[in-house]
Amino acid sequence: MKHARLTHLDDYRLSQLHQLYQGEWWSRGRSLADITRAIAGSDYIFAFTEPSSNDLAAFTRVLSDGVYKAIMFDVIVHPNYRGHGFGRVLMEAILAEPDLANVRHIELYCLPEMADFYRQFGFTTDLGQVSLMRRTNQLS
Repeated sequence: MKHARLTHLDDYRLSQLHQLYQGEWWSRGRSLADITRAIAGSDYIFAFTEPSSNDLAAFTRVLSDGVYKAIMFDVIVHPNYRGHGFGRVLMEAILAEPDLANVRHIELYCLPEMADFYRQFGFTTDLGQVSLMRRTNQLS
């Protein structure tokens, strides 16, 4: 089956993404307005639909300087389509993107249980002495 890639999300697809986010602990409660702003501020959108239903099945967005760093955010596969190869399709599309092929580091956040999945695409948890740091702002 051919997976259709979307590089732009119209209102209908944004609504589907909003619903998809509501099912995950890490994205539950995001508003449609904030999601729309996040998408607009992203350099790349990778979204795939399931061919027979045309539902949004997999999504991620990427921010990049085009040279040194690219970071993937919100890697998600709809629960109904997990185990059907959509994660692989998503990762292969990102790694095949010509503009990202020459970026020195492609990074992502993931839960420990997902690390093995990403390792098959060349990702590692061995970052030497690098530590993730975070500052949280109060959002209104």
